[in-house]
Amino acid sequence: MRQPILRFAQDDAGREKSSEDTITVQPLAAMTWEEARGAAGPGSAAVLPVGAIEAHGPHLPLETDVIIAQAMARSGAGRLAARGLRVVILPPLAYTAAAFAQGFAGTISLRPETVTATVMDIAGSLTHHGFGVLAIANAHLDPGHLASLDGAVRSIRSDVGLPVAFPNLAAKPWALRLSDEFRSGACHAGQFETSIVLAERPELVRDGIRAALPPNPASLSRAIRDGKHTFEEAGGARAYFGYPAQATAEEGRATIEILGAILDEAVQAELGARTGQAT
Repeated sequence: MRQPILRFAQDDAGREKSSEDTITVQPLAAMTWEEARGAAGPGSAAVLPVGAIEAHGPHLPLETDVIIAQAMARSGAGRLAARGLRVVILPPLAYTAAAFAQGFAGTISLRPETVTATVMDIAGSLTHHGFGVLAIANAHLDPGHLASLDGAVRSIRSDVGLPVAFPNLAAKPWALRLSDEFRSGACHAGQFETSIVLAERPELVRDGIRAALPPNPASLSRAIRDGKHTFEEAGGARAYFGYPAQATAEEGRATIEILGAILDEAVQAELGARTGQAT
C-alpha cells in the first residue's frame, strides 16, 4: 500500500487542516484540553521528539538534533496514523545530557538523572490522561543521554505501566538500517545529519562553510569505547565528524523516511509484545 503523506497544514486561522491523500497528526501543544481528551484512550499514541542543544560543527545550528528528532517523529507518526492509531506529537525535549559537547559555546547539558526523571514524569502524565503508548523519537546519541533514556524506559515499563517504544539508533538492529557513515561512528554533524537539516531547514545550514569542510573520519563510537569523554578528545576540534561536504537534501529526505519506518516498527513491536504478555 502506498504510504500516505503526512503534512502539518494550517488554514488562515492557524488551525490544522488536511487534504486528499494526507494524514494530519495533531501537535499536542496546539490542541485544547477537550481535543486532547478525545485523542487519548485505547488506540492512541504520543510521540516524543528528543534532541539536544549542542555544538554541531561550524555549519549546523545548535538545535540540529531537535530538527532531526521532529522529522523522525512526523514521519513515524504518519505511519502509525495510517495503521489506525490516533497520534499526537508532543513538544520536543530539547534539553538533555550533552557532556561530550560541553566544551563548545551554546551547548546546554543537564544531569542524566534530570533527564530520566523528566521523561518518566512525561510518561506519568500521559498514563494519567489515558494515552496508549509512548514513542520516543530520539536523535541525540551522547552516551550519558542514551543511558538516561534507557533508565527512563525501564522505569516507565515497570513502575508507570505505559508501553514505551525507544528505538536506540546507536544499537542493532536499527543502526544497520542507516548509512555507511552513520555505522562508522563518524556521523556527528557529518553527511548523515547535515543531509537531514538540508532537507528540513536548509536556511539554517551555513552552506559555504559546509562545502569547504574537510572530511573528519574519526569514529565517535570507537572513541567512546576507548574511554574518551569529549569531542575534543575524540578528534573533533570543530565539533563535527564525518563528511558534511557530501551531504544532500535528497539523502536527507530518504533518511527521514527510514527513521519514520524505524519508529513505526518499534511501536508495533512494543504493542505486539504487550499483546503477547496479555495472552
